[in-house]
Amino acid sequence: MEPVLAIVAPGQGAQAPGFLSPWLEDPGFAAHLERAAEVTGLDLVHYGTEADAETIRDTQVAQPLLVASGLAAFAQIFSDSDSGAGSPGILAGHSVGELTAAGLSGAVSTDDALRLVAARGTAMAEAAAVTPTGMTAILGGVRDDILATLDRHGLTPANDNGPGQIVAAGTLEQLAGLADDPPARARLIPLSVAGAFHTSHMSPAVARLRELAATVDTSDPGVAVISNADGEVVRDGREILDRIVDQIARPVRWDLCMERLRELGVTGILELPPAGTLVGIARRALRGVETFALKTPDQLEEARAFCARHAGGTVGD
Repeated sequence: MEPVLAIVAPGQGAQAPGFLSPWLEDPGFAAHLERAAEVTGLDLVHYGTEADAETIRDTQVAQPLLVASGLAAFAQIFSDSDSGAGSPGILAGHSVGELTAAGLSGAVSTDDALRLVAARGTAMAEAAAVTPTGMTAILGGVRDDILATLDRHGLTPANDNGPGQIVAAGTLEQLAGLADDPPARARLIPLSVAGAFHTSHMSPAVARLRELAATVDTSDPGVAVISNADGEVVRDGREILDRIVDQIARPVRWDLCMERLRELGVTGILELPPAGTLVGIARRALRGVETFALKTPDQLEEARAFCARHAGGTVGD
C-alpha cells in the first residue's frame, strides 16, 4: 500500500499555559511567531509563554494563537528543502484549525489566514456575549440516544468527534436541562469555553467574516483539504474559504473527516502543536494508522522522519 501522510491542526481548547515556551528557543519558529504577532496585532509571545489559562481561553486570543502555532511549526518541518520530510498528501483542521489547513494548503496566504483568524476570534467572542451560552462534552452513551436527548433539550451536537465523544452546545438553561436529564450511560463534562460555537448563536460572526473573506484572494490549494462540514475533499480555494466561514455556525463533523482519512488510505497522521487531542481521537477511530503528536521542537527530527516515511502518496476525490 502506498503511504499517505495527513497533517492535522487542532482547534480551540487544545492550548495550555506556556505551551510555546520551548518553541521560542527555535529561531525559525520565533521569527514566524513574530510575523504572526505583527499581522494579528496580538502579543503572541506573551500569550504562548506567560499568560495564564483564563487569559488564553479568551476566544480572541486562543484562535490566533493556535493558527499561528500551527503555521510556524509546519514551516519548521517542511520549509527546509534538505529536511527530507517530503510533503503531505492531505490536510485537515478541527474548527479554527481549518484556517491553519487553508493557510498551509495555499488556498489563502498565511498572512490572510492570520488576518481571518484574528477577525474570526473577535466576531465569535462578540456573538457569544449576546446570550449566555456554553458547551458540554458527552462521553460514552449510545449515539442515537444522545442525539435524541439533545434534540429534546433544543441543543446542537456542535462537535461530533466520533464514537463516544459528542459536544453539545446551546444556552446555559438548555445545558442545565441536559445535566438534569442526561443520556443513559454517558458522562457529561462542562467545557470552559466562552459560548456555543458552531451553532446558530454564531450567525452574526458568519456575516462579519463573510465580508472580510470576500476581500481575500484565493488559489487552488497545492494540497487538498478535508472539510469539517461533511468530510469532503475540497480542491477549490474559494470553496475552502467559503466553507470555513459557514462552519462558524455549523456543527463540526470530525467523525466524517476521520472516515474520509480512512477511505483515502492515510497511513500516517501528524498533529501540529499544541498536539494530542486529534491524534488521540485518531488512535481510537483509525486503528492501524500511525500517529505523531508534535509537541516540542526537540521532536522535529523525529517528526521529519515520520513525514518522510508516510509522504509521497496522493489522494483522489
